Amino acid sequence: MELNLEKETALVETVLFLESEPVTVDSIANVSQLAKDVVETCLENLKEKYRAENSGLELAMITGGWSLVPKKEFWDELKERYGNKNEGRLSRSALEVLSIIAYKQPITRAEIEALRGVSPDNMIRLLVERQLVREVGKKDAPGRPTLFGTTKEFLKFFRLNSISELPQLDETENERFILGR
Repeated sequence: MELNLEKETALVETVLFLESEPVTVDSIANVSQLAKDVVETCLENLKEKYRAENSGLELAMITGGWSLVPKKEFWDELKERYGNKNEGRLSRSALEVLSIIAYKQPITRAEIEALRGVSPDNMIRLLVERQLVREVGKKDAPGRPTLFGTTKEFLKFFRLNSISELPQLDETENERFILGR
């Protein structure tokens, strides 16, 4: 027997609309007072609803939670007006440092500089300010240099659920990330 969950799906949609951060199935179930399996069915219904061409939104899993987000084609046109400071454009240098950190984390300033051939200090400062990278510890080496890694904001910025969703590097690209070459 097929269950008609229109009202429940609308409730889950409302919760997603009202939440400013991605929310887990458990959180949605708690807020909506629905069973987890019902929430999961409602999320599937919403995914189908937002797949339609005439929808400007999509349901996305970001940082382990569900969120209603603008479809990429519309967001690209509107982000200048509606984006926040963390979603502004990054310079080529900032993107280069960010990609090195994302693929090689945890990594030190010296290791980034060895890969780039240029000091990353200003770019790291900018990326920390934008909360895209953070200090994740100290390396067990002389001087105990700071290690950097990406943040949840990084995942949100690139609409990733986890770091494992980064595009895989081909052999040539991977060689660029090997220290000492």
